[in-house]
Amino acid sequence: MRPVIAILGRPNVGKSTLFNRLAQRRLAIVDDTPGVTRDRKEAEARIAGREVRLIDTAGLEEAPPETIAGRMRASSEAALREADLVLFVVDARSGITPADRAFADWLRRAPVPVLLIANKAEGRGGVTAAMEAFELGLGDPIPVSAEHGDGFGELHDEIRSRLPEPDDEETEDKDRPLRLAIVGRPNAGKSTLLNALLGEERMITGPEPGLTRDAVAVEWTDETGGKVRLVDTAGMRKRARVQQKLEQMSVGATLAALKEAEIVVLVVDALLGMDEQDLRIARLIEREGRAAVIALNKWDAVEDRAAARKALEDVLTASLAQSKGVAVVPLSAATGRGVEKLMPAVRRVHALWNRRIPTGELNRWFEATLARHPPPLVDGRRIKLRYATMPKARPPTLVAFGTRAEELPEDYRRYLVNAFRAAFDMPGVPIRLQTRGTKNPYAEEEEG
Repeated sequence: MRPVIAILGRPNVGKSTLFNRLAQRRLAIVDDTPGVTRDRKEAEARIAGREVRLIDTAGLEEAPPETIAGRMRASSEAALREADLVLFVVDARSGITPADRAFADWLRRAPVPVLLIANKAEGRGGVTAAMEAFELGLGDPIPVSAEHGDGFGELHDEIRSRLPEPDDEETEDKDRPLRLAIVGRPNAGKSTLLNALLGEERMITGPEPGLTRDAVAVEWTDETGGKVRLVDTAGMRKRARVQQKLEQMSVGATLAALKEAEIVVLVVDALLGMDEQDLRIARLIEREGRAAVIALNKWDAVEDRAAARKALEDVLTASLAQSKGVAVVPLSAATGRGVEKLMPAVRRVHALWNRRIPTGELNRWFEATLARHPPPLVDGRRIKLRYATMPKARPPTLVAFGTRAEELPEDYRRYLVNAFRAAFDMPGVPIRLQTRGTKNPYAEEEEG
């Protein structure tokens, strides 16, 4: 039997949009009017390598049983009894409502794991607003935008970690393929690199930009015997007069591949260097929490290699702080030189991306780091950080707890992230830092 995932929440928080996005097709009617969904809708879907059954439910509302709203709630309760995992959806834009709190209390008593989804969390402000949902007591909220597809890489990983272990009837095994996407601007050599890795002319290649029109997935076993699911992505720019629109389409196709990937190879044309489009894609990789390896293609044609490497390092240092220490593999996809070094680099960064630091070791580092450079004063009062946890990897995520921790300045956050990266040797891996305030029991006495 496939695991069952039920999507619950009050009306108009975006449950059906989330359902359509996870199912990867438009199955449920979506509208801004509350209560459009009245009946349960189900669909088979594949999420992070697992075959699942999704259930879209009507909005949870307190209402007499004989009313339509009451019957809708009864249907949602039936879905909960059937589910192996619940996705509880709240609206990050409108904030937490009394109805959200009431249903969160109900779900905390349910014998089913619950993932808290803060929908409509577009942009940096939306992610910050999503953190308000932490008060519901259902763990860390996962900020997503079901409409735009933001945050679905992390969501897929969290769903997978909460699902029951596959039984004998499921085809999945522990040797599931490493999901690897090859991305870059048009004509950087992505398809040529895929062919070089496979050792065959699987993809059509040539000097003309735009030969690859869609994302193409290939199952492959590398030299170590490890399974890999390679995805080559499209570069769709064709004519100067529609350059902007097609570049946006290209980035959109790349983002779709990023959501399913674990590690991303960003192919950069060494003759042209890293331009703004490369940087835009690199930022998308970091935003989705994926680790990257840069394939510096056409390296055989570069005359001043020292200058080319320094120019790339300068761009990375200035524009991609989260990619500090990212692995760079110079190669020639056309001749095959250096290609053999790419997959070992991918495997190394994949291991780091999956790495989890034990709590004791983490807090010994945390205490030493705080002692070396204590948190600054904010409004004349010092922030006191007490301890840290690492609730998840993929990517490595730290949570720092302390008095007024949520007021931690951005430069000190960078200090902690860089210190963590250096101490635990995690170059090129995106690292998340969240903060949680803890109440000072002496605060009232101090004020008095």
